[in-house]
Amino acid sequence: MRYAQGGGLTDERRSFRERLRLEAAERFAQGDENSVIAHDLRVSVRSVQRWRRAWSQNGPRALASKGPASLPLLSDELFAVLERELAKGPVAHGWPDQTWTLSRIRTLIGRRFHKGYTVQGVAALLKRHGWSCQVPARRALERDEAAVAGWVKETWPSVEGPWRRSTPGSSSRTRPDSR
Repeated sequence: MRYAQGGGLTDERRSFRERLRLEAAERFAQGDENSVIAHDLRVSVRSVQRWRRAWSQNGPRALASKGPASLPLLSDELFAVLERELAKGPVAHGWPDQTWTLSRIRTLIGRRFHKGYTVQGVAALLKRHGWSCQVPARRALERDEAAVAGWVKETWPSVEGPWRRSTPGSSSRTRPDSR
């Protein structure tokens, strides 16, 4: 399992998968069938077939973990720098409001570290380091309830479109006027 920008599996998950493969190797030596091994280990038959092929060519050492697929673009030290930059706020980096978005963080990483991330890669990077999406805890002080109520009553119905009819209509696509 590989992810964009060097995400991949954690060390614990990688060692767990390695233990599964080595357990499968023991079962291969016993002569168990692929489908039985897959069922018992709760993995796909295709994975067991791939493991058996590697095991038959190079033995159990072929099923050992080879480490992470790739290293993350931002090291822990660089991520600490990124956190300090994020703490300064978006306005300090030239954006007009105090909202960090994934695309803004992506741009900041590109400007500051000259590394290319996708928006999904930025989300994975932040999640890997314990960040999460945040929602305001309270409404803005500047919120005008009367203006919001007026917008919901007057503007939203035209944006939303007409309601369904209460009477049965026609199922004919060729004659929509027959409704």
